[in-house]
Amino acid sequence: MKRLILLFFSVLTFLQTKAQLPIPGATTRVTVVGKVSATIIDSLTNKPVDYASTSLVRISDNKAVNGAVSDEKGKISIQNVSPGKYKLTVGFIGYTTKVLNVTTTPEKPDLSIGTIRLASTANNLAEVTVTGQKALVETKIDKVVYNAEQDVTIAGGNASDVMRKVPMLSVDIDGNVSLRGSSQVRVLINGKPSGTMANSVADALKMIPAEQIKSVEVITSPSAKYDAEGSGGIINIITKKKTAQGVSGSVNASAGIRQNNGNFSLNTRQGRLGVTSNLGVQYAIPQDTRVVLLNENYNPASSLAQDGFTKSKRWGGNGNIGVDYDINNYNNISTNLKYNRFETGNDGMLAVLRQVADLQSAFSRETNSEASMSNFDWTADYRRTTKREGEEFSVSGQASFGRNVNDFVTRYLYPDENPMEVNGDNTGKNNEYTLQADYTYPFSKVVVLETGLKGIFRSIESKYQDTEQDFNYGQDVGAAYGVISFKLAKKLSFKGGLRAEYTNINGTAGSSLDFKNDYFNLFPSAILSQAFSPRTTLKLSYNKRMQRPSLFYLNPFLDESDPENQRQGNPALSPEITDIIELGYSTYVKGSVINASVFYRNTQDVIESVFNPSQRLTTYFNVGTSKSFGFNTFASYNPVPKWTLMGNFNINSYEVMDPSTNSSTGVYANYSVFLRSALSIKGGWNTEIFGVYNGSRRSFQGTTGAMAFYGGALKKDIMNKKATVGLNVFNVFARDLHIETRNETPEFLQSTNIYYPIRSFGVNFSYNFGKINFNAKPKKKSIKNDDLKQGEQQMGGQMGGPGQG
Repeated sequence: MKRLILLFFSVLTFLQTKAQLPIPGATTRVTVVGKVSATIIDSLTNKPVDYASTSLVRISDNKAVNGAVSDEKGKISIQNVSPGKYKLTVGFIGYTTKVLNVTTTPEKPDLSIGTIRLASTANNLAEVTVTGQKALVETKIDKVVYNAEQDVTIAGGNASDVMRKVPMLSVDIDGNVSLRGSSQVRVLINGKPSGTMANSVADALKMIPAEQIKSVEVITSPSAKYDAEGSGGIINIITKKKTAQGVSGSVNASAGIRQNNGNFSLNTRQGRLGVTSNLGVQYAIPQDTRVVLLNENYNPASSLAQDGFTKSKRWGGNGNIGVDYDINNYNNISTNLKYNRFETGNDGMLAVLRQVADLQSAFSRETNSEASMSNFDWTADYRRTTKREGEEFSVSGQASFGRNVNDFVTRYLYPDENPMEVNGDNTGKNNEYTLQADYTYPFSKVVVLETGLKGIFRSIESKYQDTEQDFNYGQDVGAAYGVISFKLAKKLSFKGGLRAEYTNINGTAGSSLDFKNDYFNLFPSAILSQAFSPRTTLKLSYNKRMQRPSLFYLNPFLDESDPENQRQGNPALSPEITDIIELGYSTYVKGSVINASVFYRNTQDVIESVFNPSQRLTTYFNVGTSKSFGFNTFASYNPVPKWTLMGNFNINSYEVMDPSTNSSTGVYANYSVFLRSALSIKGGWNTEIFGVYNGSRRSFQGTTGAMAFYGGALKKDIMNKKATVGLNVFNVFARDLHIETRNETPEFLQSTNIYYPIRSFGVNFSYNFGKINFNAKPKKKSIKNDDLKQGEQQMGGQMGGPGQG
């Protein structure tokens, strides 16, 4: 670890020097340069105008040479001005642009203009209302963007509900997300990882109110700049952030028979300083869920059937505050603190019937479980740009501290015997520290180089009450990358790169197992894009990626809450390595969007769950190699301007080959369909209906049954479009959604039938307030830890279910 840190800072110093010093060997010429300064004020109020933009254009060749932005006192200082005659242009939103002729000489290189008065225009309003609207879906060269803020029906839901509508994504009933049939995806928030996501993506998504989401980016062909993890691709959730001057905020609330959410945000930007804050809570009303379990062993013949109900409770809260400050035109610093906590509980009573040969016994199983997940993230970023457009240097740091607690008590109630009790108590800690440096240099407008370094240092600890079986796991990752993009022809572009990663692992499990491992990998990436027109593109891409197992898969804690269906992690797992080839086509014609792709995915050391009937235990293994072919298509069509029809279809093959036995699971097809119709009606009314069908999905040992659900929403703008009220419904004609999972071999059958209560009705209200002036700032670089294979059906995952209200 010490060598990784030393290497990181050595190369970081080199990158910083390259970003600031001239290139050796370049010709040096001494030129007398000066500066142009002035103070910009409002002509009526005589108050300073901050963030006014100025540019200096040389009259001789009409070329812009420099510029500046006024500070909170209205002052500007344009540096490095050679002697000559210039036009100085001064402008700001709501003011008439002013142009002045200025001259500097070698004798007097510094020029102080004094006061520049800007006159307000007739359209200068106390408040600015933006009425422009983005398309709901945008297709770009390397990603598809779903602009959730244009979806009129998301109010009252959470991020899982939004994900169901995003092209190429599918979401199961527990909220687990897959991209084109692969669950090995990384989910980022504003380009950054979250410790909550590392624990459970499904639970973390339930903590994000839908109203907070601005857009969702789906990146199927990440460049070498991204972490190598996330073999299926990357999903980046962009939350709403105000970059305007002034104070603004929003209040959102929803209530219903299933889900209840509340969220408050407040943002302010004055001059160079910006502050964003958010506070949210959620509570799910407990309802009974029917559970039917069956375990059958064929040799010797025995069976155990369980049938009963569980009642789940679920609540959570989150908050964050962020601060960013522009030191000057070229330097920016920012920091963000985020905390969230999520708790679930299940109380269940099941009737149990055991049969061994001709003998039967009946009893009851009572289970009470509590689980909590909390996480604190702190990030800090420094960003430096130069006069050369596109050149940028950034340094980022992040510290993440996660804590998971799982407790359960299971009681066996026999008719003529004393009850038997099984207890479990597990506390897990996941601390993670990240350092990252990135440098971008544009050789020209069409040739750009990106390079950088990254170090991730993880420490995982899992403690068990009253035992000596503690689990300690350390993982250090050092990475370096280089990416270059350029044009091969006028409409033919190439972007390719290489990422190198070194991983060092060590740990202990209990008193008898010590393990160490290290490996070095190279991850190439390449994208070739042909533009037939500004809105029609064909691309061919290749990626090599990795999926390291997270704590969910590694933790050897034995979950005995159901002794007949126990679960345990495997600390000896190896990472998955995946090669992906994709051919994609996208076009935009008269308001209609079509995006289609075919792909091939080869994954070695696939990690999947395996049930052992003799031990009554589910654990995880590297089960073999998977070769998968797939096809995805997304289309959006507007029969009339305010009516949108949308459809999304995914299909991919599933097959796992065990190289040790040369046996195959066989070839199966996994597919999903999403259909949506949205209509805007005069008077501020908006309505939507949608339907989802996920076909049965094959796994290594079995199959999860198909599921279908649907919903609708109605929303009305009120209070001069500052507020909205809405109604949403979900699966109105059926209370429960039945899902069956079957794991089956010639030796055993394990069947799970869950009847999720998902029917819901809800109302929601949102209100936006504030007085702002728009002056957008460039997006900042930040840390992206795109790694770790996420847990499937994690804490709170089984009884959650979707649904708004």
